[in-house]
Amino acid sequence: MSFSSETKTELCRLPLGKRCCILAELYGVLLYCNTFSAEELRIVTEHRAFGQRAEKLLKKAAGLEAELRMGEESGVKTVLSLRGRTQLARLTELFGCELEKDPSHHVNLGVLEDECCRTSFIRGAFLAGGALTDPVKSYHMELITSHFSVSREVYAILLEMGFKPGSVSRNGNYVTYFKHSEAIEDLLTTLGAPVAAMEIMNAKVEKEITNRVNRRLNCDEANLEKMVNAAQTQLQAIRKLEADGRLDELSEKLREAARLRLENPELSLSQLAAMTVPPVSKSSLNHRLKKLMEIAEDHV
Repeated sequence: MSFSSETKTELCRLPLGKRCCILAELYGVLLYCNTFSAEELRIVTEHRAFGQRAEKLLKKAAGLEAELRMGEESGVKTVLSLRGRTQLARLTELFGCELEKDPSHHVNLGVLEDECCRTSFIRGAFLAGGALTDPVKSYHMELITSHFSVSREVYAILLEMGFKPGSVSRNGNYVTYFKHSEAIEDLLTTLGAPVAAMEIMNAKVEKEITNRVNRRLNCDEANLEKMVNAAQTQLQAIRKLEADGRLDELSEKLREAARLRLENPELSLSQLAAMTVPPVSKSSLNHRLKKLMEIAEDHV
């Protein structure tokens, strides 16, 4: 099951609530479903729980019995349909629409006066026309409708609720969307899907940890490469001094630094510094090795 489907399942488990909220959620479903006209209501979904919830909403809000056909196999569509002008007229009356006009062209804001109703309305819209990407891959939540006015008015409703969505047209449809994880988390929590919101938070934390580890590994790799290159340069200088017979002419401290590097080409400066007698600081040993390289270069 996709993350979007899991989120809708969580939302479908919510109790239907007050009558005003039942009406509002049904209204969101109707404005974002496949077909809602004076002749037909048709909801087609792969999500059985949503089909069953929509059926309950119709019965509770309008006393209407819709035909619900549920596929028995995975991937088979669930279809909820209602036909007949008398029954559809009952719905249009509930939401203050005129039967002869397309009832899905505009949002009747009078149905959504209370905050709880606006929340229920957006929940219904998401169940019917929404989608979520897997937060492991990216952060994206959207509501899709073929009606420009509905999209514009839903955008305004979300702004009134304290959210700042984006909007775009795509393939003849109008999309209201969110791309920031915090906004998606907040909206899902508001709609009644805190588990889905927590999954996004967890995915974000895992990404941050992974990115931090990768940056550390990249940094460590770069530092290791730098250390290896420096050690090779030091070894070349020491071997040149040794080959020229000049290593024995140097001070005891420089000879000790040269011996330690020759015997331990893989160790870091800190490790070598701890092996001197007596132990010296990393910067002191680095100074001695640089001095060895300078002496080797002076006699090129």
